[in-house]
Amino acid sequence: MQRKSRQISTHFAIRLPAAKQASKGRSSGLHKSIEEELKEQVADVPFEVLQKAQSSGQLPSFSHKKKLVDTKRANKNRPMEVTSKKPVGRLREVIQAPKKDIRDPRFESLCGNFEEARFKKAYSFLYDEELPSERQRLQKVVKKGNAGEEVEEAEHKLAWIDRQLREEEQRRKQAEQVTQFRAKEKDAVKQGKKHYYPKKSEKRKEELVRKYQELKATGKLEKFLEKRRRKNAAKDHRYLPYRRPESNQD
Repeated sequence: MQRKSRQISTHFAIRLPAAKQASKGRSSGLHKSIEEELKEQVADVPFEVLQKAQSSGQLPSFSHKKKLVDTKRANKNRPMEVTSKKPVGRLREVIQAPKKDIRDPRFESLCGNFEEARFKKAYSFLYDEELPSERQRLQKVVKKGNAGEEVEEAEHKLAWIDRQLREEEQRRKQAEQVTQFRAKEKDAVKQGKKHYYPKKSEKRKEELVRKYQELKATGKLEKFLEKRRRKNAAKDHRYLPYRRPESNQD
């Protein structure tokens, strides 16, 4: 083995310089034929001997560098060059159209900051004009129409409008209470008192007192209390023990 490796090393030391000088003055085709001839010569040589010869510089490497394809476009509006070796997907962008930015004005800083009081004031006509007029129209449809899909749809819309108007009325009353409370606190601070922040339990108590006074003023207090009693009785009935069924004895 050592004798064979010495012969290969002396062989490359004698013939490789001549091959390199010949490749400088000849064409690329001749250079390829020399590479093929060298590959045939080292075909039967063990891999370890070739590795040692290549590490010592006696054997040239035949690795070809990959050519870098310049995919840069001369103009951004031109189509991009894509390699043909990769399969083309079914869903692909044929024409590069400009991207559309969809923006929601509720969450965009470009549209300004959200002010709830200003928003309610700008869209108050919906609860002051639009919904009441729609409510009157639906009431006429319910009165004139016979039992059918049109009347059922009108009744559903009418119930939705009533619910929306009640909720808006409650929101306005709560907002009015908050403004009154803030005005009182502002006056108290001017007089030298500290800020007062009520708890949630205190707010609920004030809300119950206000609701009680409203029901008493409108004469609906007894009806409300009776409804609340029936609701509480139904809740308590679930926890009552049931009587065991008596076994039939012959």
